[in-house]
Amino acid sequence: MKALPFLLILLICTLANGQSDDDAVMKPISQLFTGMNLGDSAMVRGAFAKEVTMGSITKDKSGNPMVRKSELADFLKAVGTPHPDPWSEPIWGTKISVDGNLAQVWTKYAFYLGKKFNHCGVDAFHLIYDGKEWKIFHLVDTRQTADCNIPAAISNQFK
Repeated sequence: MKALPFLLILLICTLANGQSDDDAVMKPISQLFTGMNLGDSAMVRGAFAKEVTMGSITKDKSGNPMVRKSELADFLKAVGTPHPDPWSEPIWGTKISVDGNLAQVWTKYAFYLGKKFNHCGVDAFHLIYDGKEWKIFHLVDTRQTADCNIPAAISNQFK
């Protein structure tokens, strides 16, 4: 019975530590989305590691699945180029896995230009912990315009 308080404290500390680990992993992802919304390419760049791979899962002209690779420099240019409406990418259903210095984040998203829905899909992030902070080194997404099942709490923000 004396072990029960110790085990309870250990469980609470473990859960609290896991939450802070998740928060640390999500920090660069939040920074990415905030920078996109503000049109701040320097903020977005700060979320990424030195070397980055990016892509989108799309279909070719025949309808076959393929990876369309993209470059961080092109993405940063698009973010930093003035555009009339802010870019918003709310996320939900986020799943985080961590093993040592590697983290994976899988999350559903919807992309809005101002108040107008543009597309939805899944973002898959791979992050590295460099001893000080987490950085995104790989990002791939899917994109669709139908069957998005966006939670009302999110879609209602853009009405």
